[in-house]
Formats: sequence, C-alpha cells, structure tokens
Amino acid sequence: MASSPAPVNAAAMQRRARIMRAVNVPMRAVLSLPFPTPLSGNLMLISYTGRKTGKAYRQPVSYARDGDTLLTPGGGRWTVNLAGGRAVRLRLRGRDVPARADLVSDPGEVERLLGIIAAGNPRATRFIPIPRRADGRLDPDALGAAISHGFRIVRWHLAEAGVR
Repeated sequence: MASSPAPVNAAAMQRRARIMRAVNVPMRAVLSLPFPTPLSGNLMLISYTGRKTGKAYRQPVSYARDGDTLLTPGGGRWTVNLAGGRAVRLRLRGRDVPARADLVSDPGEVERLLGIIAAGNPRATRFIPIPRRADGRLDPDALGAAISHGFRIVRWHLAEAGVR
C-alpha cells in the first residue's frame, strides 16, 4: 500500500522558511571560517550570482560525496540560478573551491542519488518531503510531483582534482 504525501500546510511552510532564514545567518559565519568545523562535514556554503538580478548570494546547503562529485538535494528557487552548468564557488571544509553545478531531474537518477545522499548524510533526508512506499522506494507520484515543482539533485563537479 502506497503512502500518500501529507497535505501542504502553508502556515507551517512559511514558519519553517522564517526559521531557516534566521538559522542561515550564523551558519554562513561558521561555514565561512578558514578551517574545517564539525558542521562542515555535511554542510557547505555556496556562492553564486542571481541570473536576472546579478545579486550575489551565499547559501548554506547540505551535501554528500559521490566519488569526485558532491550531491545536494535542492528544491528552492535558488537552483534556477545554477541552470546551464554555471560556475559557482563552494566553501568546503574551510576552503574556497570552484565548481560547476549539474541539475538532475530524471526520476530514476534522482531516486538513486537520494539513496547516496541518505547513506552519506542521513540528516539531509529530513528536508526531502517525498514519502516512501512499503518496499522502501520513493512514491513515484510524489517524486514526479516534486520534480514538476522544481525539486532537483544538484551534482557539484569540483574544478580542482583531488579536493577532499
């Protein structure tokens, strides 16, 4: 029997967005430090420029390693600024690292990469509102709806070889 997604509570989503905006302020400071911290093992700071506004943004995001790439679940408007493989700067474990973003939207690949993220950074799964079926697979209807509303996996290709 498939589980159905919980109804969207607009007030709860707005409350969560306000909390995240407030939490992001100190997180930016901690992730900007010139040395690794316990938080930088699963979080990094991305710096990018808005496509339309030209405004500079710095946003903390979770990540998990997948070989020579990093993976981030992304479901906000910020991901549209990464389309087309635009170059970004990551603050990764106290170092600035150039990278290129690849937005993954194929449902099968998204599910596979979410499995890698869950194994490498289990906390990141709390922010992925896609229910699982009894067999452990993601609900295909909910996954399709999430992707149609902009959910992506961001695959970060690090410009430097051997970055750890």
